[in-house]
Amino acid sequence: MIQGFKEFIMRGSVIELAVAVIIGAAFTAIVTAIVDSVINPLIGAFVPSGDLAGWVIEIPGIFATAELGIGAIISAIINFLAVALVVYLALVVPMNKLAERRAAKNPVEDEPAGATSEELLTEIRDLLAKQQQS
Repeated sequence: MIQGFKEFIMRGSVIELAVAVIIGAAFTAIVTAIVDSVINPLIGAFVPSGDLAGWVIEIPGIFATAELGIGAIISAIINFLAVALVVYLALVVPMNKLAERRAAKNPVEDEPAGATSEELLTEIRDLLAKQQQS
């Protein structure tokens, strides 16, 4: 059991995943800081409270006023989209280009096309005709 666990941990994919999670967390902190320090204040200039994260919509109730933190939701959406965009541009696009270059260097040889169903049926017909003549 210990040996199996050791083999599992030492697999490259598990270690790569751990590194990716750690780098992703650090990278998310950078993007969050940029969104909170640059993007939110710019958008906040057009919001009544002056701060996007602090923007709330008040809904009067019978006993108390409910405050919906719409600004925090918008801020989280912007943060997510910023992280997704950077991951796409920094990781996905270069990896796709690398895969295209590898495919261009090592072209896949086309396998010879098999006989079509019409050709096979013609061969069967010819064989049956030969059998009947014999």
